[in-house]
Amino acid sequence: MREKFTKDLSRLYELVSQNQKELGTLYKLVEEEGYVNDAVKIYIDEFLDECDLAHTKENTLALLSRLISLRDEQLNQVLQQQDITKKARDTKRALAYLWTKNFHMKRHEKLLEVIEDEQLFNPFYRTLLRGFHDVGVTLSLWQFDWNAHIIDTINPQLESRFGDDALKYLSENNLLEIDETGAISDRAYSVLSPKGEGYEVLTYAQYFKEDVQTVVHQLETLIQALMMLEDEDTHQKTEYIDYLTALKDAFAQKDRTKLLTDWKAVDRAWMKITSPIQLGHPLEYYEDHFRKAVALEWDVRLSNPKNLGANKVYDAMVAMYESLFHKIGKGYEHVLERTEKNLNRVQLYIGRPAFYYASEFNGLFSAQVVPNDEDVSKEAGKKIFAFADNVLDAQRAKPFLKINKIVFGDEFLNQERALIFREEALWHEVYQVSTIGHEYGHILWLDSDTEMIMNHSGVFKNIEEFKATTGGLVAFFMNENPKIKKHIFIELIKRAVSLIAWKTSGEVEPYYCEGLIHLKALFDSGVLDFDATLHIHMNDETYESLKAWYLEHYEKLAAHYLAKKDAKAFLDNFAYKENSYYVPQDAKVKSFVDYYWNLHKSIGREIDETSQKSNWI
Repeated sequence: MREKFTKDLSRLYELVSQNQKELGTLYKLVEEEGYVNDAVKIYIDEFLDECDLAHTKENTLALLSRLISLRDEQLNQVLQQQDITKKARDTKRALAYLWTKNFHMKRHEKLLEVIEDEQLFNPFYRTLLRGFHDVGVTLSLWQFDWNAHIIDTINPQLESRFGDDALKYLSENNLLEIDETGAISDRAYSVLSPKGEGYEVLTYAQYFKEDVQTVVHQLETLIQALMMLEDEDTHQKTEYIDYLTALKDAFAQKDRTKLLTDWKAVDRAWMKITSPIQLGHPLEYYEDHFRKAVALEWDVRLSNPKNLGANKVYDAMVAMYESLFHKIGKGYEHVLERTEKNLNRVQLYIGRPAFYYASEFNGLFSAQVVPNDEDVSKEAGKKIFAFADNVLDAQRAKPFLKINKIVFGDEFLNQERALIFREEALWHEVYQVSTIGHEYGHILWLDSDTEMIMNHSGVFKNIEEFKATTGGLVAFFMNENPKIKKHIFIELIKRAVSLIAWKTSGEVEPYYCEGLIHLKALFDSGVLDFDATLHIHMNDETYESLKAWYLEHYEKLAAHYLAKKDAKAFLDNFAYKENSYYVPQDAKVKSFVDYYWNLHKSIGREIDETSQKSNWI
């Protein structure tokens, strides 16, 4: 790459970093009495009025969290306390999406103006970024309709009409995504539309006609513009144009049986783009628990010019996998060969999201491993994205909350805060194990049809997130770094407990379920105990007990994957569904989860006024 490109990349990374830090300072509106930001305060106050919400510090924090973290858990808590119908709550959540989108879209426009004013990158890349943004604007409006139709309309109908038999109904009536051979897919790029007493499957181009027509036109315009320019910096002009062309064709596809083929072509073209400026497209499903409609992801991701790596984590993951496979994998050697090939071909990008749109206004990734299509991965491997700098900024920016002080206590929290605020290099080592290790963990134990077969009951994701995190943990246990051992311990406890707050957020149900399984491990091993208050026992004895628990259960889980057993059979050991939400099987874990959930509902948005954040910054 040319020197100017590298310099411009560093400049853009600096601008994105500054923007993220400035965004985090908005929490000062509820943390510091003297902090003034009239524009944002007015923006929040107007939305509070629009939603008939009181102008309290707790409600302001909920909206700040929606703007800054892009997640709506706290806003959901606020809305559930209102005496309104579910439909009214859904309407206000949808309005909050548009409110958040509008705020961030203005920030994206300003950043694009700076790129143009400073003439960052060559004309090819400036055109690419502007054109990709234009498509993102359209997709962000489409997301509003996408969510209203699939998540707020069709899925509640399916649940109401068929309950636990919804997947059976979809399968028996040919309403799941199929390929050109008639094989059922583990995800969808189409929607159900009411027809008579039942439904029909329509492609996006058929159902969201105007949205798709606009997207296709914008992609055609962008492709034509890029064809007139040259990329002398990364020499990836052909790769970008092939990718955008594949996207255009996939969005425009009206033949249901060709959707999977077209979207595989998108992923194949995308895997050939290796520039530090990476683009993101519909890759994973989150909210749709029935047909697994892939979310409307759309973003631009930057690699950190400092080129941080994670070789130690990679080596530990490979060593762990080979060791366990030789113990339990006899007869499944083809899975070992497939997985090791995928691990060897991983493209790792550590950096930040620069621009984000559509479904990502409902939350950004801390990391991601994609594509999910195992046929594509068999040919081209995987890309892992890790947004470490964003995660650290977010952890430093968040207010200290009263609920954390009550549940964890000062001694535990101060150890966590010392790492976050004062030991950045060490924090990155912990992140590599817990988060990058998690992404590598997703790759392990999978055959080409594992997810499809294990998802028979529709809960594959609800154990897959646990499998991923535990893979990283077990690799660490087999090759421990004494420097970060305590911090891995602390982070696991904090994560497991905090995930309880996602109990009623359907799009992140897999992480909530993951938390329930971790809590079982922590209680079984004596790390946690509960009798009206939580007791945390971090010592060598409980650490070794916890390690033994994870080694035993990860081995069982790996065998479960190799045998391609229904995911529900594993999840049932730890949780069951009650009134639409998962509940722990273990009585003591359930007692604590109920305690934390009720506490979260009552004081989850209250600031800890007794702990001075300024002492840490």
